[in-house]
Amino acid sequence: MRTALISIDGCMSTPPHHTTEAFSRNLGWLTPAEQAVLRTKRIAIAGLGGVGGSHLLTLTRLGVERFTIADPDIFEPVNLNRQVGAYVSTFGQRKVEVLARMARDINPDLDLRTFDTAIDGGNLVEFLRDADLYLDGLDYFAVAARRAVFAACAELAIPSVTAAPLGMGAAMLVFLPGKMTFEAYFRLQGRTEHEQLVRFLVGLSPAMLQLRYLVYPQAVDFARQRGPSTPMACEICAGMAATQVLKILLCRGKVLAAPWGQQFDPYRNRYAKTWRPWGNANPLQRLVLASALRLLR
Repeated sequence: MRTALISIDGCMSTPPHHTTEAFSRNLGWLTPAEQAVLRTKRIAIAGLGGVGGSHLLTLTRLGVERFTIADPDIFEPVNLNRQVGAYVSTFGQRKVEVLARMARDINPDLDLRTFDTAIDGGNLVEFLRDADLYLDGLDYFAVAARRAVFAACAELAIPSVTAAPLGMGAAMLVFLPGKMTFEAYFRLQGRTEHEQLVRFLVGLSPAMLQLRYLVYPQAVDFARQRGPSTPMACEICAGMAATQVLKILLCRGKVLAAPWGQQFDPYRNRYAKTWRPWGNANPLQRLVLASALRLLR
């Protein structure tokens, strides 16, 4: 007897099953053995907004079955333009509960650990327990939390990926055990919060492809922790990051780890592969940082 489920819209549905049929279209780009491996891996995702929510659903459709997810926030009208869990019907609901429901509506067999509080020193170790990889979905302005999570990943030898929606494209960095760390690349220690935000932006996207078409700069307000974002950029983040997750977890193909970075901007018809030895201490990067600090002041 099959178990009936309640779908996102409240209608009754019966899941197909599953591990052979539901993800069979992944085969060809994955072998059956690789698909089976993905089912055993655990991915930790902090933040389930525009980027993190798309990460979770993309990887669930890829066939990953174990996740640890965290977000303390609820859905609000301002989330509608870009967040996969944002609907009028989900206003006021916790993001972690909505996204868990959506993911289980794709695969009822998911092993989901959920945190409905912010990730900090009190729960960071438990959040990363058994994680094979960390995928960053934190809000751009969550500097302290991001630094803490990436530092813990470096200490625990957990590969980590961060991808940010910039303009109508995305920029991405990968940090692998034994290679350059998040802190060594961005060099945020001792900087003001404003400078840390600028350093994160410039370090993540040295090519800064998105700046050429920022038509309404008033929307960028670091003081009020606000910035523009588009739905297509969030989906591109999910595609770029999920591809790196696949390569890392299956040990398949070359992974460009920091100080290498990547940015894809379909609006500009551009793809940039950047290399910044010493990260933000790179002489070229220091020039870009100085310019960005003047611009964003």
